[in-house]
Amino acid sequence: MYEERIWRFLKGKLLSDCGAAGLMGNLYAESGLNPVNLQNTHERKLGLSDKEYTQQVDFGLYADFVHDGAGYGLAQWTFWSRKQNLLAFAKSREKSIGDLETQLEFLWKELTESYASLAQMLMSASSVRAASDAVLLQFERPADQSETAKARRAAYGQKYYDQFAGKEAAAMSNSPLVSYTKLSPNHSGRRKHAIDTISIHCMAGDLTVESCGNLFVSPSRKASSNYGIGSDGRIGLYVEECNRSWCTSSSSNDNRAITIEVANNGGANQGWPVSDAAYRSLIALLVDICQRNGIKRLLWKGDKSLIGQVDKQNMTVHRWFAAKACPGDWLYSRHGQIADEVNAKLSEEDEDMDQTKFNEMFFAAMTDYLKGLQNNNCGDWSQEARDWCISVGLFAGNGTAVDGKPNMMWPSGLTREQAAQLFYRLAKMVGLA
Repeated sequence: MYEERIWRFLKGKLLSDCGAAGLMGNLYAESGLNPVNLQNTHERKLGLSDKEYTQQVDFGLYADFVHDGAGYGLAQWTFWSRKQNLLAFAKSREKSIGDLETQLEFLWKELTESYASLAQMLMSASSVRAASDAVLLQFERPADQSETAKARRAAYGQKYYDQFAGKEAAAMSNSPLVSYTKLSPNHSGRRKHAIDTISIHCMAGDLTVESCGNLFVSPSRKASSNYGIGSDGRIGLYVEECNRSWCTSSSSNDNRAITIEVANNGGANQGWPVSDAAYRSLIALLVDICQRNGIKRLLWKGDKSLIGQVDKQNMTVHRWFAAKACPGDWLYSRHGQIADEVNAKLSEEDEDMDQTKFNEMFFAAMTDYLKGLQNNNCGDWSQEARDWCISVGLFAGNGTAVDGKPNMMWPSGLTREQAAQLFYRLAKMVGLA
């Protein structure tokens, strides 16, 4: 279900094919690549399914996530400090603890910060077995480290190697909106990062897609872009999306960004403006790029310090990497507007709703709703009853605290499970149980 997304993420972090496969084999052995997987023994112990456990932690209804000793998630995080860090990381991103992308980013954060030598090894690994054994012994450290366990995990990894290795380029596509193609020799070959960024440039002239292509076809030019847009709105392809163009004076940016040159129907004194037709084509092209590459939204803050932090800003400009005016003040001042227009169309055209996405949206909505209930502010009319319930032990709160006091969540609804516990407590008080 998540295999391809996990593979693409790991390859985007520059892991070798063998390194990505060895790591995935271990994750499969731990969780079946299920980000909401709760250790089976604790499912029985707690009486909670994977989804119920995840929901209760997200909603603050289960307060012992950090210290319950239960393995959870892709890597079956178990030790209290690692689970505490995972929970804090998810909260900082306002995501469910079971969100796949959140867990992958946390996994990468752990690898690069606490297991740096292992991360480097996975980037250069030339053997699935060697990569798999390294992850097992250094990162996962399961109780069973026998030769049989090593061979089994390596076999899982080999399956993913056979399924995905060397096939990313074939899986990548170019925009169907292209009406002219002239491929440039000026590129670095295969990207070394997943596409997650957009860089819009100005041509500093009113070039057609043909004339721009003729410039980029010259090796002496040492420049190129993935796409170009003429003032007539036609779109040209110069470097295929699977390859890194030479466009922003930054190797790291060009490796992750789709670069687009746009013709200008005015000069520098006007901030290098673009025609209405070119602007409309730019919006359409950006929507298409986002949809095909899994970019959910364009984010723009106009903040150079956020380069590479794509969860906060995934649009960059040439002027941040070199002493240039590109993309011109006309386009630069409209980056926020461009993001808004693209995002509106992405929302309109998102037909890729599945159960997983619905669950993520539902969990987020319920989390926001329950946050509003986590307080002890109630009407005076119920004060006596509430004080009595607490004094006799019928209510004890949900395990969290508000202003240093137990969080009673008085406005929250009562589940049948909670009602059964209350009736049982009352029955014990009066000698009926």
